[in-house]
Amino acid sequence: MRIGELSGKTGVSTKTIRYYEDVGLVPAPVRTSSGYRDYDHAAERRLGFIRTAQSVGLTLGEIREVLAFRDRGQTPCSHVAQLIQRHAEDLSERISALEAMRRDLERLARRAKANGGGEGAFCHIIEG
Repeated sequence: MRIGELSGKTGVSTKTIRYYEDVGLVPAPVRTSSGYRDYDHAAERRLGFIRTAQSVGLTLGEIREVLAFRDRGQTPCSHVAQLIQRHAEDLSERISALEAMRRDLERLARRAKANGGGEGAFCHIIEG
């Protein structure tokens, strides 16, 4: 199938498909006699995997690692499980940091309401 058809089936833009080829996530397809890319159904499945992996937070570098396992004939599931666990832990840390930031902002909002206009070189709410 040509790149436009692959794009339509996967929801991945042609520009992105070409980029994935350039960075080695998708193998370069065979070319027709007129020079058009001719993708097989394996490319469609691979792009589907890449989209799903991105949706759960894997980076393109991590996806490349997973695909390398598969390309070597190995099952990458234990590696994927480790990546997902690490991402879950990172997400928990970010959530904690965001909750702390929200508490700080709420505190600043209360201070602003209590102090009225206030003075300061820039803004008394943040300076004090």
